[in-house]
Amino acid sequence: MSIRFTAKARRGMVTLTLAAGLAVGVAGCSGGDGEDKKPNASAPASKGGGSQPSAQEGQSDTPLVEVKGTEGLLLQITSASRDAGGFVTVSGNLKNDGDKSAVVPSQMSGDETEVIKHGPSMGGATLVDSKGKKRYYVLRDTDGRPLTTTGFGTLEAGQTLPVFMQFPAPPANTTDVTLQVPTFSSGTIKISG
Repeated sequence: MSIRFTAKARRGMVTLTLAAGLAVGVAGCSGGDGEDKKPNASAPASKGGGSQPSAQEGQSDTPLVEVKGTEGLLLQITSASRDAGGFVTVSGNLKNDGDKSAVVPSQMSGDETEVIKHGPSMGGATLVDSKGKKRYYVLRDTDGRPLTTTGFGTLEAGQTLPVFMQFPAPPANTTDVTLQVPTFSSGTIKISG
């Protein structure tokens, strides 16, 4: 007896196999008591298929800019890269440079109801193109979740967390933009790519 599959059936089997593999991978990632208090530094979207880069890939050791926030918080931006997909990914580290624990301010999420309902994030960040007189807001998915690191809480003294934010890309001839994050000073960064 010979078994033949149509192209549609083969695609369905491949999809089912991939879904099962992802489910096993995700199940294997959860652990402990189910109370993971670390922020979601999930990888930014990448061009093309395959695995996505971590929040620290492509970062250099020397920050492009450091901006100071409240309670000893320091945001070090290590890369700002333009993607062929029409967006800019800004990556870096959020560090508690103080000598005591600091609560990450909720104002970093911005004031949009759709973003706030998804929890603490860097959804209030913007890129300002003063030459083109435009402001670019953090991208959101179809459910209104910001495409940025989420799930902030308290940072212990000296603790550093990798962070990322994705924005629509300014025109190709725009390379210098000002990063503004609520409760932090502003800083100019150069977009690569």
